[in-house]
Amino acid sequence: MHANADPYAADYDAWINAQAVLLRTGRLQELDAEQLAEELEAMSRRERNELVSRLIILIAHLLKWQYQPAHRSSSWRGSIVEQRVQIDRELRLSPSLKPFLPEAVSQAYPDALRIATQETGLDPSTFPADCPYRADDLLEDGFWPD
Repeated sequence: MHANADPYAADYDAWINAQAVLLRTGRLQELDAEQLAEELEAMSRRERNELVSRLIILIAHLLKWQYQPAHRSSSWRGSIVEQRVQIDRELRLSPSLKPFLPEAVSQAYPDALRIATQETGLDPSTFPADCPYRADDLLEDGFWPD
């Protein structure tokens, strides 16, 4: 490894662990503060992106459930339940994501609509232009749109 190589780029895991040691030992002046701040912001974005990704799958399956009732399957039900469990877990681990939930639903809907359209073969105009489900309903175990 080159002597001037960026430790962050060279070995991410080693860099993270080194930053943790510096924090724990109070050696704050030695922290890679700018890179650490960027990494923390990236972690927040990943949390939000994970929530949106799970909502995409959940909403797509709920659309298929509602608009193709003859094709309902235990696989669709399992996927809906799984996404609800995972979203609930994420919100328990990061409660500050709850206020972001309505925006996350809005972000997720176009991709969910695209998936539902492609997987069902139904015309896109079959589905509502905006998400027909309230954020609270999406997470409710008893919510199964007809």
